[in-house]
Amino acid sequence: MRRAWFVVALFATTLTVLLFLVLPVVAIFTHVSPLTLASQLTNPVVDDALLVTLKTTLTAQALVILIGTPAAYFLATHRFRGRSLLVTIVELPLVLPPAVAGIGLLVAFGRMGLLHTSIPFTQTAVTLAVAFVSGPFYVRTAIAAFEAVEPRLVDASRTLGASPAKTFSRIVLPLARGGLTAGAALAFARGVGEFGATIMFAGSLQRVTQTLPLAIYAEFDVNFDVTLAISALLVLVSAAILITLKLASAWTLSPQRSDFRFAPSTST
Repeated sequence: MRRAWFVVALFATTLTVLLFLVLPVVAIFTHVSPLTLASQLTNPVVDDALLVTLKTTLTAQALVILIGTPAAYFLATHRFRGRSLLVTIVELPLVLPPAVAGIGLLVAFGRMGLLHTSIPFTQTAVTLAVAFVSGPFYVRTAIAAFEAVEPRLVDASRTLGASPAKTFSRIVLPLARGGLTAGAALAFARGVGEFGATIMFAGSLQRVTQTLPLAIYAEFDVNFDVTLAISALLVLVSAAILITLKLASAWTLSPQRSDFRFAPSTST
């Protein structure tokens, strides 16, 4: 009897959690008709914000992968005094309030800041803000992925005469591919949804710095249907990223499962 009540309690708790998580998403798609949502996607505000979002997020993503991959590999394969501090610095933006990140970027790159630049309130500022808040998701995941690579395989490659660059490209990258893909997906999702740092550092200027999340805020009191349409679009984008990530992870792990399943037994 007690076991039955325990199972019922677990089921009720799980159902409550699922309803709490699903209800807001369902509400976005049911508050107005699907035709209304679709028609609002042709609004110039949506088109402009979508273009700015894609341009800045993809640029930031390219910078994060190009610079973050070798940095993550270095931190994953070298042990030295102060390494923990460097990893902590990489992780800090993960827990830093976005508004604080925006203020930090402003006083670092503003005209009256440390570097005295004219970057704030430009598309470059949006790109930097997105890279700042999303980059650590990729770098930290990449560090874990590189640390999971079997060192003996790297040593064997070097022993056979392969250069460090060739070993990295032919051995390390393929083995860490699953983790790198996951990190890139997380970084992209975080970049698409970035709001706080962007609005503080770049502002919300239509066709210049106004991304999709900023457009939601700007249109909230102007045209709520547009707000819902953009929200629905971002839900679909987020779902697509999540599904792609799961498929990529399954595809990456399947050869390992096959090798294990059909490998000859080593038991005695």
